[in-house]
Amino acid sequence: MKGLSFYEFFAGGGMARAGLGAHWQCLFANDFDPMKAQVYADNWGADHLVCGDVAALPSSALPGSPNLVWASFPCQDLSLAGDYKGLGRHDDNQVTRSGTFWPFWKLMRALKSEGRAPPVIVLENVLGVLTANEGRDFTAIAEVLAAGGYRFGTLVMDARWFVPQSRPRVFVVAIRDDLVVPATLMAAEPVERWTPPMLRTAHGRLERKLQERWIWWSVAEPDGCPPRFADLLEDSPIGVAWHDVSQTRKLLDSMSPVNRQKVEFAKSAGRRMVGTLYRRTRPDPDGGRSVRAEVRFDDIAGCLRTPAGGSSRQKLLIVEGKKVRSRLLSPREAARLMGLPDSYKLPSRYNDAYHVAGDGVAVPVVRHLASALLEPLAEAARGAAALAAE
Repeated sequence: MKGLSFYEFFAGGGMARAGLGAHWQCLFANDFDPMKAQVYADNWGADHLVCGDVAALPSSALPGSPNLVWASFPCQDLSLAGDYKGLGRHDDNQVTRSGTFWPFWKLMRALKSEGRAPPVIVLENVLGVLTANEGRDFTAIAEVLAAGGYRFGTLVMDARWFVPQSRPRVFVVAIRDDLVVPATLMAAEPVERWTPPMLRTAHGRLERKLQERWIWWSVAEPDGCPPRFADLLEDSPIGVAWHDVSQTRKLLDSMSPVNRQKVEFAKSAGRRMVGTLYRRTRPDPDGGRSVRAEVRFDDIAGCLRTPAGGSSRQKLLIVEGKKVRSRLLSPREAARLMGLPDSYKLPSRYNDAYHVAGDGVAVPVVRHLASALLEPLAEAARGAAALAAE
């Protein structure tokens, strides 16, 4: 396998590109955010990068005929943080942030009309894409894929199977319906590892004509064990400082009894315990809402989130006997949790670095999906094109 090409929409810092690997050639990349586009350019170069609104892109800006199109379209309005506003409507002038899916899909329609419809398309997003607007958004995606001439299936893959971070994500993988899918890549029924109940529910909501275009993908189980979270921490963190005693005490005081008990258990463990902590707004007994610190000591980091819109930043709680220390997760530690190598160039500002990491797709997840499914699909499509050209 060599010479496979791709477009990367909503590219962020280029983590899909990192996961696909050096044997994939990027023909085009796009992101709206100048900061993230600069990070992309710093790491991958700017030769094929266009920074700007996807809605303003003509199809003439897309070179060649890629083997794959990857689109990690914005997730804000498909999550709790965005009040599940959803995709909006494709004809709505006041589309949501996640509604940028529609101008992206307009470009895919244009490629089809020009005889350049990509053989394989991957759409990546948060779990909320399955349930937003009572499932209507997921149905809308299925409808446009079907109308565009694609069969498709969906997998839920959690980064925790590859790196010590809880980060489940939805991957819709579509293949042009004129192409033959290798039998080894299809399953007769849902594969439990990749199809949790909420995905099966989303599939069950689809009309029969859409279910007939559905493929239950057969993807190999991940092998090996992810690294330990504690092993990814910096001995001398750069870009963050340890909290003073009063700051740590404030975090501990804001915990519920259940979370305080976790800390007490960690103190008695007889070894160094590393926990991760988020501050979240929770209902209180008086009917109001209070900010609570919630900690976990299961050697898995919580899901990285962007610090925009008031989302809290993940903190560390290091417990060694009676000694408890706390600090923010460092930018490099956040990058490691995404599977990025230490050679990856991060922005100098903390919030920018954290934003790039929290807005990306875990690199080892992309690599596993590519080797187990995307590359065999792309190779099968390329072989079919070669036969047709003879």
